[in-house]
Amino acid sequence: MAAYYVVLIASLGILLLVFALLKKIRYDMLVVLWHAFIVKSIINFFKGNTREQRLLDFALKTATRGDPQSVINAIDQYCSQTEWAMNIGDEKGLIMDKVVKECNPDMLLEMGTYCGYSALRTACIIKPTAQLLSLEIDPRVAEIAKQMIEFAGVQDKVKVIVGSTQDIIPQLKKKSEVDTFDYVFLDHWKDRYAPDTKLLEEHGLLRKGTVLLADNVICPGAPEFLQYVRNSPHYECTYYPAHIEYNKTIEDGLEKAVFKG
Repeated sequence: MAAYYVVLIASLGILLLVFALLKKIRYDMLVVLWHAFIVKSIINFFKGNTREQRLLDFALKTATRGDPQSVINAIDQYCSQTEWAMNIGDEKGLIMDKVVKECNPDMLLEMGTYCGYSALRTACIIKPTAQLLSLEIDPRVAEIAKQMIEFAGVQDKVKVIVGSTQDIIPQLKKKSEVDTFDYVFLDHWKDRYAPDTKLLEEHGLLRKGTVLLADNVICPGAPEFLQYVRNSPHYECTYYPAHIEYNKTIEDGLEKAVFKG
C-alpha cells in the first residue's frame, strides 16, 4: 500500500511538471503548487495526519494560551522552519497590519480563514468592539482555525462561518445582521476575487471608503480582480510589492482597493 501511494504521488508530480510545461506556468507558480499539493500529500501520508493539524499541534504545544501574538509567532516559526503553509506570512502580514490600523474598522470580512493566521493578526489590531467574520469553505480547516482562535483567546472578535462565499455573501445582511463592511480581506480562491467583489457590491455590503485588501495578486495571481478594480471608476487602488509567504525570492504582492461608492 505504501509503495502504491509513493508511486501515485510521484506520478502526480510528473503530471504537474508536464502540465506546467504545456501551460507555460511560471517557475514561482510551480514551486507554490509543488509545496501546496505534492509535498503536502507525501508528508501527510507518512505522518498520518494533515499539515493543518500538525501546525495546530505545534502552536498548542509551544504558544501561550490567551496570547494571540505568541500563537502568531509559533505559526511563523513552524511555517518558516518546518513546513511551508499558505498563510499571508510575516512579511505581507506587516503590510496587512498597517492597512488595518489605518482603516480602524468596526465590521470586517475575511474570505479564506485557512488556519486562522490572518484572523489572529487582525484581532490583535482591531478595537475590542470590532467584529471579524471569516469565511472558510473547508469544514476540516475551519475546525482547525476555530481551535487556533479559541486557544489565542480572540473568539469574541472573530467568528468563523463555514461555506462558499457565493452562498454566504448574499445572506450576510439577513443572517449576520451586517449593514456594510469597513474592511474586506480576500485570501481564498483567486478566481473568486473578482466575482465575490461584485457580489459584495450587488448586495450593498460596501460603503464609501470600504477598504478591500487582496493577497497573492501576483503569485499565484488574480488577474481578473486586478483588471476589474484598477479599471473601475469606483475604486482607488494601491499595490504593495512583497514576496510569497515564507520565501524571500519569489515575488508576490497585495492590492488595496478603496471603494469610492
